[in-house]
Amino acid sequence: MINPQDYQLAEKLLNHSVSLKKNENIWIQLVGLNGIGLVRALVELVRERGAHPFVRLEDTEIQKTLLQTGDVDFWEKQAKEDHLPLMKKMDAFIGIRASENIYETSKVSKEANKAFGEAFLHPVHFEQRVNHTKWCILRYPSPAFAMNAKMPTREFAEFYYKACLLDYQKLKDAMKPLEKRLRAGKEIRMVGEGTDISFGIEGQNWIPCFGDRNIPDGEIFSSPILDSINGHITYAPSVYQGQPFEFVKLVVRDGVVTDFDSSNNDALEAILDTDEGARRFGEFSFGTNPVIEKPMYDILFDEKIYGSNHLTLGQDYEDAPNGNKSNVHWDLVCIGADVYLDNELIRKGRLFVPEDLKVLNPDRLLVD
Repeated sequence: MINPQDYQLAEKLLNHSVSLKKNENIWIQLVGLNGIGLVRALVELVRERGAHPFVRLEDTEIQKTLLQTGDVDFWEKQAKEDHLPLMKKMDAFIGIRASENIYETSKVSKEANKAFGEAFLHPVHFEQRVNHTKWCILRYPSPAFAMNAKMPTREFAEFYYKACLLDYQKLKDAMKPLEKRLRAGKEIRMVGEGTDISFGIEGQNWIPCFGDRNIPDGEIFSSPILDSINGHITYAPSVYQGQPFEFVKLVVRDGVVTDFDSSNNDALEAILDTDEGARRFGEFSFGTNPVIEKPMYDILFDEKIYGSNHLTLGQDYEDAPNGNKSNVHWDLVCIGADVYLDNELIRKGRLFVPEDLKVLNPDRLLVD
């Protein structure tokens, strides 16, 4: 029996996120078998509308073995002979991350992760999927996920569906005044505990996100002018490549990380040394989901925390570029810094200050 909320979520994914049409091809990927009920719901609804599902179920322990043993030749073969030809035939992609253990790949070496990123992840996903399909990525709830969020399992499931099934049309409308201001802006400065950093944004493109690329969603992103970033920034807890970080601090000069500190410096240094672009920044965003209040060691949730920003190490996005290229894209999140746009305070801590931006505050967004 399929959870009725999974049918609701599947409907939102197909109707809102990827706008699936009759006769279109959609790749449904499940990483970890915990989310099989959602896949069943998706397949039923895809076939009801006369579209064509291509389903891939991936076991996380098998994936760990492939990561540990794969080299560039192996991943090039996987990309060219299997995944890339299929991805090129897809109109849409839904990726469900349902691992019971987010640290499953924490022992994979730096060299193995680099081979996977360069030979497989970059061509199949960063280049083909991101730029040529209607795509959406999401997590699926589990007791392990609830533990990371420090919540009881049932309470976490209620929170999960509330965050995912948000009224995204209302959020879309609420983001318009912020988007207008940002498109006209020249410089952003963030000031908070352990943070004082500024960068240029003049002429950059801004993309409001309201359920069409991630579920849950709620962000508006662009990229900073590449060499304009100066200062220091402190980030909330994060997990990247299976490695946990309780905090990350970066010092930046002219767009390049020149010094750092974290709870896991060996792992952080390995990430920063992945390639030249890994010490630069490819994205900046405002988190705007009013349901998500605190970090839970999952970036698809944490980057949407209301009153947060992520200043992302690594690869930019083609629809909001700044020229940075990397096999890293790490959405590190800074929560509750004051934000100035062209010297005007637009967010104090976690709440927007100007009258036209108050529609983004939780007390306004969560009112029916």
